[in-house]
Amino acid sequence: MNKNKLPGNPFMTRRSFCETGVAALTGLMAGATALRAAAQETRLSSPGGTAQTESGRVRGLLRNGVHQFWGIPYGAPSGGVNRFMPPRKPAAWNGVRDCFQLGERALMQPGGSEPAAVVRALNRNSPQGEDCLNVNLFTPGLDSAARPVMVWLHGGGFSAGSGNYLLYNGTNLAKKEDVVVVVVNHRLNVHGFLHLADIGGEKWARSTNVGMQDQVATLEWIRNNIENFGGDPDRVTIFGQSGGGGKVTTLMAMPSAQGLFHRAVAQSGFALRGTPSADASEAAERFLAKLGIAFDDLERLQELPVQQIQDAIYSEPEVPGLGRGPVIDGTVIPGHQWDPAAPSWSADVPFMVGSTETEDGWIGPPPFELPDDEMLDLFTTQLAHGNRDDARELLGLYRRIHPDKRNRMLWLTAESDNARRRTAQILSQLKYEQGAAPSYLYFFDWYSPVHDNRMGSYHTLDIPFIFYNLDIAASMTGAEHSRYELGHVMSAAWAAFARTGNPDHPDMPHWPAFNPEAYPTMMFGEEVRVADDPNREERLALARSRRT
Repeated sequence: MNKNKLPGNPFMTRRSFCETGVAALTGLMAGATALRAAAQETRLSSPGGTAQTESGRVRGLLRNGVHQFWGIPYGAPSGGVNRFMPPRKPAAWNGVRDCFQLGERALMQPGGSEPAAVVRALNRNSPQGEDCLNVNLFTPGLDSAARPVMVWLHGGGFSAGSGNYLLYNGTNLAKKEDVVVVVVNHRLNVHGFLHLADIGGEKWARSTNVGMQDQVATLEWIRNNIENFGGDPDRVTIFGQSGGGGKVTTLMAMPSAQGLFHRAVAQSGFALRGTPSADASEAAERFLAKLGIAFDDLERLQELPVQQIQDAIYSEPEVPGLGRGPVIDGTVIPGHQWDPAAPSWSADVPFMVGSTETEDGWIGPPPFELPDDEMLDLFTTQLAHGNRDDARELLGLYRRIHPDKRNRMLWLTAESDNARRRTAQILSQLKYEQGAAPSYLYFFDWYSPVHDNRMGSYHTLDIPFIFYNLDIAASMTGAEHSRYELGHVMSAAWAAFARTGNPDHPDMPHWPAFNPEAYPTMMFGEEVRVADDPNREERLALARSRRT
């Protein structure tokens, strides 16, 4: 990053915000309630200030000059009569509610975990349950400063993950960039995406996409309450990675979310199309049959023990296509999110989108070496549709353009070019064609040294740079000092975008808005630089391969 060296910046020269990733049973402070197992570290915290919400007053912790509120409810528990129903507001409480510990995360598959050990290390494994409609909120001040609000939607597709990962602690980003960070938990998998709207009659007409309706409820809660936490309800940015990017691009296509956010960022994850309602109804019918529930007796779904629901979801034989994600129900989500065009509901929302260079390097981590014959097989089956001659030509092009890359990194790069990078470029094009607000395209190509350089610039690696959680996430980034420079540039760009709708700031080159003639792309790596259509040859060759 020599081109954009940042001498004198305190964030570049010391680890000023250290946090521990220890998952332990820890006491809060004298006289306070002990945290449940696997809770957050609180030894360096003290009781913080209070803020008023629609439901009652809440008190957080104060750490490093940032007020941390853990597990603020934005919705009522989603069990019993609320199961598979749209979110409802939480019951009001008297006095002050201490938000000192993590709330429940959504129910998901037992034993499910991240594909990469470096990310699993940051999963606090907080308790799961049906009382998961809560947010973790981080603010530099409980005042009237009207700071930009950055709302993080976690990864894990639409079926797993949580906002309680250490990686998503918003303290550093809030303090460094003077923003309010809100991290969301919501219903997932079948609990969030069982489609009953076409089966159960009027009572169940909105029992669809309730996991996405939860996120709209979060944005409504922010609109109604965030001023009391020092935030600006008219400058709300939704951002997310992987499945979180899919949630961002889906919220952009939801009429009920219109006007509740003002910028959007999708990182290595996108949802162009949803599940047709007929397919989702068929899966729901098979699920009901597995439970022995008739269409005219859906109330039984709300009476069963939650473990019986879980057993039916995950016991063999599993129901294909059940609760996979957004359903095109015609009302909550009227049509496919980004097909054939960018959604009209968010036409005026500036958009930032990008990917990493070796996305699937996070799976495993993969073996260091990839023999020539195996790589040609991968190019043939995955990129050239079985045509070995086309595969040889495509592989030759990649070797010519990237002569210094070993086989494994070359394959991971080509695979990413053909998948997440391509989709980010498509979304930029669609947003440009809409013509109402700019889009900004980025590409992250900083290589991590962890696991003996086997993972490269892998899926999720951009997150600690954006949150400035480089010490928390050392298992992902390693310990090289240069990562602080890149972390500063990226976190400041994301915050600038949240502040103004433009990611430019003084410590990086000018970031041009996307246009299809030049494909301007901000490259975040050892050097931060702008490149016009940086993978043009590869992009066009892959497109030709798809047409043959």
